[in-house]
Amino acid sequence: MSAEPTAPLSQIPDQDVQDALALLFGLSSDTIASINDSMRGLNLRFADAAVHTGAVTQDQLDEALEWIQRKAGQESGGIVEEVLRRNVLRRRELVLWEGPQLSPCERLIVAHDPGHPRSESIRSLSTELLMRTRNQGGGILALVSPCAAEGRSQLAAELAIAFAQLGRRTLLVDADLRSPRQHILFGAENHSGLAQALLDGSEIRLHGIVGLPQMKLLTSGALPPNPLELLSGVRFEQLTFEWRRSFEFVIFDTPPAANSSDAIAVASAVGNVLVLSRADVTPFTALKEMSRKLETTHARTLGAVIGKF
Repeated sequence: MSAEPTAPLSQIPDQDVQDALALLFGLSSDTIASINDSMRGLNLRFADAAVHTGAVTQDQLDEALEWIQRKAGQESGGIVEEVLRRNVLRRRELVLWEGPQLSPCERLIVAHDPGHPRSESIRSLSTELLMRTRNQGGGILALVSPCAAEGRSQLAAELAIAFAQLGRRTLLVDADLRSPRQHILFGAENHSGLAQALLDGSEIRLHGIVGLPQMKLLTSGALPPNPLELLSGVRFEQLTFEWRRSFEFVIFDTPPAANSSDAIAVASAVGNVLVLSRADVTPFTALKEMSRKLETTHARTLGAVIGKF
C-alpha cells in the first residue's frame, strides 16, 4: 500500500483530487459523472465517492493523494490548494496550430487497402483495445518495446489510423525524441514538434491527415539534447492531461526501452501501455527487464502484441 499522505484530505480540493485520479488512473467522463452523482446523493467528498462507487481502490486514492503532495512540493502540512493552483494541476487551454494536411505513406496499409490481411489484423487489435478500455479511460496509451526495429512506429501509426477510421478523435504523438519516424511515415517536416513544446513552451503544432478528419499528428520536432529530462518533466504530464480531455484516443510512439529510460518515463505519465515484441528476434531477457521497469511506473498493461515480419 502507498504511504499515507502527509496532508489531510480535507485540505485538498475535490477538483484537484478529481484531476489527479483522472490523470493517474484514466477515469472516463462517464465514470467521473457517476462519482459526482454519488457525491451529491450521499453528501460525500469526491475521494470518498470514488472509492464508494468502486472507480478506484483505497490504495489508488492514497497513491493519488501522495502524488498530489509530491508534485506540489509540499513536504508537511499546510494548504495544498494554493500550491496546486500555481502548479501541476492548473487547467490551461492549449493553443493549437493546424498545419498542412499530410498523407500516410504506402507502408501504412490500413489507410489504403481496407481488405488487406494486415488491415484486418489492425482493426481486430483496435477493436480489442476499445473493449479493454471501455469506461476505463484507457484511450491514452504508449507503445513500448525493448529493442529497435520491432515495428513500434508503424503499429502506433496504424492504430491511430484505425481509431480515426472508426470516427474517434485521435491524436498520434511521436515521443521518440532520439530517432523519430512518424514524420517520415506521413511525409511531414519536423522542425518543430513535441520537443519544442517541452523545451520552451512553443505552440502545439498538430497536422491533419488526408481522408481522416478525426486524426491529428504531433511530430517529435528537432531532436533535443535532453529527451529524458523533457519526458520526465511536469510540462509533459500537463500536456498528456490536456490531451486526455481533448481526444478519445492518444497514441504515443516511444524509443526502444533497452536503449534509454524515455519509454518508461512516457509510460509513467500516460498510465497505459501496449507491449510489442518481434517473434524470434526480441531477446527474452530484454523483454523481462523492460517489464520489470514498467512495474515501477504502475502503468497498466493493456496487452501484448507479437509481430511476425
